[in-house]
Amino acid sequence: MSLYNTLVEQFKKDQKYINENGELKKWVIIQRAQNFDKELLDLLIQNDVLKKEFFVNIQGILIFKQNLFIDFLVQKNYFNNSYTKYKNKIGLTIDGMYLKQRNEIALIWPFKDCILEGGQTKEEQSRKEIFFNEILAQDEITQLLEPKVLTNAKRFDKDGEKLVDQFNRNEEGTITDNLIIKGNNLLALHSIKKEFAGKVKLIYIDPPYNTGNDEFKYNDNFNRSTWLTFMKNRFEVAKELLSNDGSIFVQCDDNEQAYLKVLMDEIFGSDNYRETIVVKTSTPSGVNAINVKRGERLFKVKEYILFYSKTPTFRFYPIYIKSNFNYNYRYEVIKKKQGYIIKDLKLLFSNKKELEAYALKN
Repeated sequence: MSLYNTLVEQFKKDQKYINENGELKKWVIIQRAQNFDKELLDLLIQNDVLKKEFFVNIQGILIFKQNLFIDFLVQKNYFNNSYTKYKNKIGLTIDGMYLKQRNEIALIWPFKDCILEGGQTKEEQSRKEIFFNEILAQDEITQLLEPKVLTNAKRFDKDGEKLVDQFNRNEEGTITDNLIIKGNNLLALHSIKKEFAGKVKLIYIDPPYNTGNDEFKYNDNFNRSTWLTFMKNRFEVAKELLSNDGSIFVQCDDNEQAYLKVLMDEIFGSDNYRETIVVKTSTPSGVNAINVKRGERLFKVKEYILFYSKTPTFRFYPIYIKSNFNYNYRYEVIKKKQGYIIKDLKLLFSNKKELEAYALKN
């Protein structure tokens, strides 16, 4: 019997790893392995073959080879009903050959109907991304997106750090505490959805820019498709969290701005597009000018913030800050040295004296 079949038979001894159709709950196994679940480890140790393969004995102490175990599940076609198995055979062919076989670039989105597990921890960067197709792996998706228990909650106030026994709530029963949740953001968003759906007025997202230099490393051949799937999954739940008068701001740069705009048009609706805010991030001088490769690109001096609302009825009310400066001072000032009058001089001055001083000086 192969190692994989041995693993399957061993898991079938515990009903918590089997769904109502008699199939293995694959995501449950992965999640428990990541958490070093005692019952899971006991089940593996009971089988001598699995014990030898996935544990190492150091001075009488068994050490679980967690990364090896998880990699084995993923790499050995463990997800037989997962879209990951079919990612190089997406059904699109040219002259009878799949895109992977032709080794050509194509602007397609093979993972659009998938959920990307995602992850940015050091442990997760070395493995391939896992995609669950909405049709092939509904059970895995359901368990991935169902609410999770939040643990190790702490409150920080003027008196320092303390454990939390309950959250503060308003008259409507909604949590009023400011929450910082550490973990996979897809799992976190779905875990708070029941509590905050339709109640969030503003969402700001600063995602990985997919530059190749950020921490989000892709092992997939369809780099942009992977990134778009990652964003799509999170935008969909973010939209559910927004209130009818809510809005979302997403920051990006030139690498994905155009694709991100199309994606957000699809999810939030083009009628709800409000503005693309251009943010100046640097100047074309100094170190930036020195490091630019001549003849390859221009200076990178800006980034973008895409601004969408939940509904078309959204109204944006800007906050005006009172300033001492006035752009509309118009004076007739005698320029004594030249002996003529300057009319309608429009410059940035706070009062008439500053304007007259400028005219006399220049």
